[in-house]
Amino acid sequence: MARPGALFIPMSDAGSLVALIPRLRRYARALVGERGAADDLVQDTLERAWSKLHLFRHGTNLRAWLFTVMHNVHVNRVRAARPTDTLEDDMPELAQRAAQGDALMVRDLERAIEALPTAQREVLLLVALEDLSYDETARVLGIPIGTVMSRLARAREKVRASMDGKTGTKLQIVK
Repeated sequence: MARPGALFIPMSDAGSLVALIPRLRRYARALVGERGAADDLVQDTLERAWSKLHLFRHGTNLRAWLFTVMHNVHVNRVRAARPTDTLEDDMPELAQRAAQGDALMVRDLERAIEALPTAQREVLLLVALEDLSYDETARVLGIPIGTVMSRLARAREKVRASMDGKTGTKLQIVK
């Protein structure tokens, strides 16, 4: 019996939350790029979700709610960070010869995704990597579904152009 005022979570909900940790880690790793920072983001997300669990509506999509929490935690971190401009950040990396063609392709894909604007990268990762629907992605990011579709289309086009070696291409204006 739970004491009065205590937070009670049915075991099925707690199990569902634990089962989603690998997906949260994968999305966090794709967002921040570094394993340690990704683990910190997941921990902060779970901590925030736990403290705000009373806001979760049972019967709704727990995965989408957790991704929304993670998105908000990540955005707050980015806003709080004070980036410093250094010359090294503007310098292009020297091309390195890979031993295998697949490794090159994976590296190029990773770079193409990292080069996307944050808004487009988030949509691409949620739809393509985390397999969220457009509607779920729109709710996670707090944007209209049409914006999800246009950001996704632009992200896919930029990644495709980058993978084809056409990084300087621009979208054609249609009248």
